[in-house]
Amino acid sequence: MFEDLLAVFGLKYNPFGRNVPREALWPPPGSEAFFYRVESVTLDGGFVLLGGEPGLGKSKVMQLLCGRLLRIGGDLIVGVMERPQSSVADFYRELGDLFGVELSPSNRYGGFKALREKWRQHIQSTLFRPVLLIDEAQEVAEHCLTELRLLSNAKFDSEALLTTVLCGDDRLANRFRKPALMPLGSRIRTRWMLEPWDRNVLHDFIDHSLDAAGAPHLMTDGLKATLVEHAGGNLRLLCNMGDELLSAGYQRKVKQLAEDLYIEVFDRSPMKARRRGRQTP
Repeated sequence: MFEDLLAVFGLKYNPFGRNVPREALWPPPGSEAFFYRVESVTLDGGFVLLGGEPGLGKSKVMQLLCGRLLRIGGDLIVGVMERPQSSVADFYRELGDLFGVELSPSNRYGGFKALREKWRQHIQSTLFRPVLLIDEAQEVAEHCLTELRLLSNAKFDSEALLTTVLCGDDRLANRFRKPALMPLGSRIRTRWMLEPWDRNVLHDFIDHSLDAAGAPHLMTDGLKATLVEHAGGNLRLLCNMGDELLSAGYQRKVKQLAEDLYIEVFDRSPMKARRRGRQTP
């Protein structure tokens, strides 16, 4: 069915799905300046924060950032943490896997030394600090964040051995107000806190997504305006509605998604519910 759906609408992929190719991702306004700043931080190391409420596209920005960093070349190591909620022992295990260091959970001091030595060698050979990307960083335990701060600082805090990008929802930024995490919060060199997007930006997102997927005329202008109006500035909500409309359009064998389809799928008013009830045999 999925392949048929794409073929019916002339799509290369689902523009509202989760698996949009990295090269086709929409770069939101402000992303270019943020990427440039992160690239600058890799020369000296330190912490970067990307935050905002759920659904604004933080994880996609991290995908774009990862690709951007990998294109720097020079054997820059970019590690992506996949289990931010780990205990301290598992946190060290994952760091060891990401940076190619064999660590023993029973010898945390040995792991501490081995990681720092690996990072120093990387700096000497590439002139860049290795990079650690942590999505959903609001889930990282307080002890792990403290370990990360101590791990990456050297020479009485005059040298940073690692560039760490922490990405999370509003809870993450609020955590740095706690006394135990204030030392890390004060070391964040650049922050980008996303806010709900305005209508023009959401229109641009829809146009970019449809163009990149190979079907710029998939939606009428009226439907685009309706989606933008009901998305509340939230990209995830917009994509969820677009995905549902795509499936509904396929089932109804329409050639183009229009505003009347939105009304049919999402109008759940009591009057319409009663009409549906009367139509049920």
